[in-house]
Amino acid sequence: MLTKTHVLTKLFEENRNEDNAGPMQNYMKGHFSFLGIKSPLRKELEKKFFQETGMLLEPFNKEFIEELWNKEEREYQYTALTYMEKSLKKLQKSDLPFMEWLITTKPWWDTVDAIAPKPVGNIADKFPDVIEETIDGWAIHENIWLRRAAILFQLKYKKKTNEDLLYRYILKNAERKEFFIQKAIGWALREYSKTNPASVKKFIGEHKLAPLSVREGSKYLG
Repeated sequence: MLTKTHVLTKLFEENRNEDNAGPMQNYMKGHFSFLGIKSPLRKELEKKFFQETGMLLEPFNKEFIEELWNKEEREYQYTALTYMEKSLKKLQKSDLPFMEWLITTKPWWDTVDAIAPKPVGNIADKFPDVIEETIDGWAIHENIWLRRAAILFQLKYKKKTNEDLLYRYILKNAERKEFFIQKAIGWALREYSKTNPASVKKFIGEHKLAPLSVREGSKYLG
């Protein structure tokens, strides 16, 4: 009997497109290889896969995600992200170390920016004690992707945003030179400015932030 990973692999291999793979790889700066399955088709194939396997009705399957994460082509990681997004209600506090492994394994903005505000944000919302226990440490971690995840995990919180926490994480990273940290700060501020523009404007005015962070964070402030 074929495993679910084998079923997905067969489906994806049948739709491999070498003409698309090169440009997709170039877009990701050559960090990852691709099957050449563009997003609209991949989503159709994922829908077919989930319907045929029925795995969305089953308990959360970390082994399936890990198997996809270990595969070479990036589309498999994208499907793992889709599966997690469709399984948010099943996530528990005990899943956070697994999310940390995903953030730091084959990391780039495309995976980290899906994991931080969705699975991690969902876990932290349901189990707020993980913030002090774990995410506080991410904000000052030597791994920049964990820092980015800490800055972004409240991205979807809107009025539930812990403003003091957001600003504290930003200030801990304000002097960092990495593009992906400066961009994350700007993105987090921009998103929160939709909820509390006066607060964000005051924060930007009172603190020294990288020009990129200021530019991104001020986008909706006029």
